[in-house]
This record gives sequence, C-alpha cells and structure tokens, in this order.
Amino acid sequence: MKKEIKSSVPADSEIVLGILNDSKDVLNRLYVSYFPMVLQLILNNNGNEDDAKDIFQESVIVLYNKVKSGNFELNSKLKTFIYSVCRRLWLKRLNAQSRTVRNVEDFSEFIPVEEDLESHEEKDRQFELMEYALRQLGEPCKTIIEDYYIHNRSMQEISDKFGYTNADNAKTQKYKCLQRLKKLFFQT
Repeated sequence: MKKEIKSSVPADSEIVLGILNDSKDVLNRLYVSYFPMVLQLILNNNGNEDDAKDIFQESVIVLYNKVKSGNFELNSKLKTFIYSVCRRLWLKRLNAQSRTVRNVEDFSEFIPVEEDLESHEEKDRQFELMEYALRQLGEPCKTIIEDYYIHNRSMQEISDKFGYTNADNAKTQKYKCLQRLKKLFFQT
C-alpha cells in the first residue's frame, strides 16, 4: 500500500482570491509550491537560480495583472498556467540572448507543456518518496548516504568520520544502507 504524502499547495481558487485580496500569505505559498518546478525548468535549459527567480517573478506578475484586471479565466490548472508562462518567458529570453533557435514556437512541437509538466510532477513525487524513505532510514545510514551522494564526500572521509577501520569497510556499510533505503523506498 502506497503512503500519501501531503502537500500544502493552495487550491487554485484560493490563490486567485488571495491575489484579489492582496494576500501576501497566498503569494508566499504560491512561491513555495511552484518555484521548485520553475527552478528545475530553468536549470535544465541553460539557466541558473537567479534566472529562475526572475522568470518566476515575471510569471507571478503576469498572473497578478491578469487576476486584477477582472477578466482572468483559468482554463487549466494554475500550476500548468504558471509553468507555461515561465516556459514561454524563458524561451523568449534564450532567443533574445541567441542561445537557442530563432523561433520560440518551434519548441511547442517537441515538448508539449502537459507532458513536460506531468514528467516534472512524477519526478517531484519520486523525490518526495525518496526524502520520506531517507528520513525513515535512521542513523548512521542517512548521514552516510547524504555525505556521499549529496555532499560528495569520499569514502575515506566517511570512514574517518564514523571511525571505520578503512574506506572499504565504509563502502560496505554504504552498500548495506543503500539496500535498506531501496527497500524502504519501494515499500512507500
């Protein structure tokens, strides 16, 4: 049985009402909920975190102005709307910087927004499951795996940190930890 991971993504109607009522809380929640998706989009397409922040801010301004104009009609999920606005803004910026093809429209044939968004949502779900499994793993396994895969520490550094007699023993422990993590991941 799969465990549900709850998210605090606000409802689309809640966001629209929050914008109409000038709610800073709703805008903050919008940022927390959707910025990681935009960051991934930009990083995967020749950009950096500052670019992602700029593009996301521009998309929020587009959304804000459309909602405030009074004739905003949401024909998709808000997440899809924000993603497609960010995607179009980023492609236009890349085009302006001459880092990509001349016509932004060319991309719509290759990566439909819905497919790209579905893929991103599935990756998000997998990352959440992995994070949950990692939390369940316990020590020292959690730290060993984080040190090796996230902090890029060598097996010798991990061996020294945990007092193993040599790097091979630390490597054996890392393997056992990975097996436990794999088991936990596929149980969720």
